[in-house]
Amino acid sequence: MVITGAAELLATWEAGLGAAPTGRALLLHGTARPDLDAGTLPQLPVGARETDLFTLRRALFGERMQVRLECSACGEDMEFDLDAAEFSASLGGREDSVVRVAEDGWEVEFRLPGVADLTAAARAADPRAALFARCLVSAAYAGQVRPADALPAPVQRRIAEAVEAADPGADVSLNVACPECGQATRAELDIASYLWTELDAWARDVLLDVHLLATAYGWSEPEILALSPLRRRYYLELCADG
Repeated sequence: MVITGAAELLATWEAGLGAAPTGRALLLHGTARPDLDAGTLPQLPVGARETDLFTLRRALFGERMQVRLECSACGEDMEFDLDAAEFSASLGGREDSVVRVAEDGWEVEFRLPGVADLTAAARAADPRAALFARCLVSAAYAGQVRPADALPAPVQRRIAEAVEAADPGADVSLNVACPECGQATRAELDIASYLWTELDAWARDVLLDVHLLATAYGWSEPEILALSPLRRRYYLELCADG
């Protein structure tokens, strides 16, 4: 992955300010995968996207992630650190997107859902049926080709199990025991939202740095952003000392 410069990151942040969460996630994914065009990104398996976003997060802000949850049993606030490298290694993130299932005489090929599939299915009257219709590559029973709506419930369950096993990163969740009451709390870790919050805080800090340095030295924004973070901090310290 190419490490994105400050100016490019600020452009991503600016573009995402007025966007919905799904749009921000797509912008972040594009930053993580500049080798892919925007039309390809929503087609990747969800776990592949999550892995890409964890990789971007580690490149920008390091391995240590601070997570805060409220205990679902007693309401106690729980704060803990998460190792992003260790966590993302468990996600898989495969980009070969087809699983094959043989069950009760059925032979099925099914594509791992991407973000575009989940978004479109969520708008349908029957999201589950819509998802099967979108992602079914082929289905045959006793040598005869069959449509998605012909899949019996046991075969659908087997497909869902195969998809979950093949793309574990599609459901990024935490299960944390409360230090006060001992009960476990399960919560989704939305890496796109988490990363956007960090990027937003970073961008506002950088823009403040630009304002202070431009005021003190008369430099332009591109000139200031071209400085390394260490040099920007040094000049800011000089301004404070003066």
